Parts: sequence; C-alpha cells; structure tokens
Amino acid sequence: MDSPAVNKLFRRLASHKFCQPPLNVSPAVFAQQWRCKSTISNSSPRIPEKVKTTVESSWQQRTDHFPLDKAEDFKRYPTVTADGLRGRKERPRRVKMLMRDFIEDSLYNPQYGYFSKNVTIFSPGAPFDFNRIKDEPEFNQLLGERYAQFEDKLDEKEYREDRQLWHTPTELFRPYYAEAIARYMVANYKLSLFPYHDLVIYELGAGNGTLMLNILDFIRHTDPEVYARTKFRVIEVSTTLASLQSHHLNATAASRGHADKVEIINKSVFDWDTFVPTPCFFLAMEVFDNFAHDVIRYDPFTEEAMQGSVLIDAEGDFYEFYQRTLDPVAARFLRVRDAACYNRQYSHPLHTPRFLRNFRHRLPLAPNLTLPEYIPTRLMQFFSILGTYFPGHRLITSDFHSLPQATAGYNAPVVQTRYQRRTVLVRTPLVEQGYFDILFPTDFGVMEDIYRALTGRLTRVMTHEDFFRRWADVEDTQMRSGENAMLGWYKNASVLVTV
Repeated sequence: MDSPAVNKLFRRLASHKFCQPPLNVSPAVFAQQWRCKSTISNSSPRIPEKVKTTVESSWQQRTDHFPLDKAEDFKRYPTVTADGLRGRKERPRRVKMLMRDFIEDSLYNPQYGYFSKNVTIFSPGAPFDFNRIKDEPEFNQLLGERYAQFEDKLDEKEYREDRQLWHTPTELFRPYYAEAIARYMVANYKLSLFPYHDLVIYELGAGNGTLMLNILDFIRHTDPEVYARTKFRVIEVSTTLASLQSHHLNATAASRGHADKVEIINKSVFDWDTFVPTPCFFLAMEVFDNFAHDVIRYDPFTEEAMQGSVLIDAEGDFYEFYQRTLDPVAARFLRVRDAACYNRQYSHPLHTPRFLRNFRHRLPLAPNLTLPEYIPTRLMQFFSILGTYFPGHRLITSDFHSLPQATAGYNAPVVQTRYQRRTVLVRTPLVEQGYFDILFPTDFGVMEDIYRALTGRLTRVMTHEDFFRRWADVEDTQMRSGENAMLGWYKNASVLVTV
C-alpha cells in the first residue's frame, strides 16, 4: 500500500462481508469469480449531517444519499485526460475528466495504474492432468490448493494483503487452450495464405506470455514448414508484463528457441501508428473487458443523451456529473451504433415503453436521469485502428458476454478488489485508481455489427464451447466422470473471428 489512508480503507473493507466462490457454485460462475481483478475506492461521497436545500443542477445526477452540491467545483476545476496524466506519480485532485479517461487512468496509468503495479497472473505450475481428475468438484479443489501454494510462495518473498491475483483460461488449460487457437490459425493460414505470405501473429495484452509460447511450441512440433514462416509480435501496454514476457521467453532452452520469432512491443495499441500491409492474425483474448467505457444517461422525457464526467475534489472523493454536450468520440459511437445496429435488438435504457418510463420518473424522489449505459468507445477506437493500420488482419477474440454481480446500469462493469485472499465487490466504478479491477461485459451482437461497419470485414460469433469443441483436442481436458473442464467452464464467454 502507498498511504496510511489506503491502509485504513482496506481495514474497513475487511469488516464487510466478502464475496467468495461458494463450494457448490456452477463451473461458469466459479470461473468468473476466480478471475478476480481489482480496484479500491478512496471513500464513497460523504453524506452531510444536514441535507442542503439548494436547487439541484439539471445535470448533476440525483442519488439516494443526496451528495454535497459540487456544481461550482465542476465549473472551476480543469478538465484532464488519461493521456495527460501518464507522467503523474500521484493521483490527481481538484480536476474533472470523462468517465472513460477516469477508467483508463485507473487501469493503465504507468505510475499507479492497476495493470502497471498491482497485477499478478496465477500460474498453476505443471499442467493439470485432467484425465486423472475425477470430476469438476475435485478439479475445483485442486485449483484452490494450487492457488494457495502459488500465493504462499509469493508471500515468502513479499507479504501483501492487497495482492491482486487472477487467472486466465490460457493458464488453467495449458497447453490445450493455446493449441486450439494455433490449430485454427494454421488451418486457415494454409488454406488461403501459404506459401505466398508468412504466418504473422499479433497478440494484444499477452499476460505472462503463456499463450504465445504454447502456440509457438505447437507449431514448431506439428508443422516445421509453417513454423519457419512464423512471426509473433506482442503489443503490451504494461512495462511490468512486457518484462515478464521477455523473461519467460528466455527462461529455458526450449523457449529461447523462439527468440528470433518474437518481438515484444511495449506500447498501447491506441498509440499505434505503423501501417502493416501484410495479412496477419490478431489475437485479443480477454482484453475487451478492460477497455475503458464512457457512461451515458438519458433524459427520460426528451430522450436526450448526456455524457458522464468524474469530479475529484480536494479530499480525493469522487462525484459524477452529466453534460448535454457529447464529446466527439461518444457522439461518433452513438452514430455508428445507430447505423450499424438498425435491425438489431439490444439492451438500452430507452428500449422500454415511454409511458412506463415517464410514470416511473414522475414519482416522488425519482432520479432525474435514466440508469447509466456504459458504451465501449475504446473498443470502437480499437476497431478503427485495425481497419486503418492492419487492413489485412483476421481478428480472433474471446471475452465475457455477461458478468454476474455487476454495478447498476446497462452493460455495467464488475468492480472488485482482493484483500487477504478474498474478493471484495463494490457498487461503483468511482474507486481509488489502481487498486480495483474494472471489467465490462461485451455485447457480441453490437460489437460484431460495429466491427463490420468500421473494418468492412465479415465475422462469425460462436460460444466458447462451440469454438473449442471444434478446434481443441477435447479428450485432453476430459475428466473421468466424462465432464470436460475446458468446455464446461466459461459458459458466459463468446468467441468472434474474422472470416
């Protein structure tokens, strides 16, 4: 921890009831809850002892606890962006910023961001021998034991009550998960690109580097001719993780054999400015959930969209404000979605009968705006980068299409941290920057339409199970009971591929 105030906060969190995976939880839910990433709040906006009776601004969202009126501070404080805060070593105060900049700063600031300082990705050690495991309850037990052993070793080096530890399917189902993706890429490469082009693979956010190494191991072992034409490039925003990937690449003689195939590029994909004309596969596995979102609320009567900003006051507390003027990025997203999804039904605050909405908002103490809608503006920008700089790409992505225990709103995030090896969920994304994970579900229907509109590429969406049933050697992850861990877990995940 970096301040007595944050230490005090964690002690306060420890006094609350923690959210832990129950012993009889379903595999899909268990997978989500063990994938704990985190974030911490300074404090909730304080409740004044005596409620003020000043007239409330039409664009400050009313809430159940009547926060202090910060309208004058909102007018006076300067507007900052996540890019402008990259060089800061301390979290800002007396500023305001768009919600997407607040989330981006919380997760990716090089000095105090979640992925820059507080992330540890679980590695189970030796791969699980699924054929010897009785059933899913026994697998859950073994996984819990390996988690404890992994963290015990970390504690021997440095004890941390606030360690943020989570896992990915790449680590849990190593090497079979990566082999399925490699099998898909090699088959499609040989079908349409070989021998006229090299097999060029980009991976966005490579974590420990496990997916990269497992893919290269598989291609080297199964198809030396294709391996000779293979190039693997990682785009990694986190300097810490980029160093870890380089370390694992050079850890053994077998992995060092891939060194001339691999390039690790330590930069944000949103800073990408190099044109790549050659055909390539672009992997984005479980990265969309951590892309920053904007927040929009609507006037329930006029249906006018209003964009959310975050005010950080002199005490470091957070307040949410809404303005009728949309910034160009949010305005573009709404235009693109309206055009691309004109014949698709999707969840939206205004997709309810108008008379019911009007009646609800005329009730005493009703909010003056709808529930928030979180829109994936960063994802839209990522698709634009693919279309502009990678015209020959083939996207392969997997992420969560739904998440349990999310905050209130449409497409709302799960916000959680980890303290004393227990998961702590909170109800707002306005939390201490760098200590909480903020992860969003992905509406794959809307995402597919927007991707097609911005890149001109055709796609196919399928469930996690359907993709891996087709491309994985499923016998390797089948347990003695007949259950299949890789197919049974991540029921709330989908896969999208460019065709």
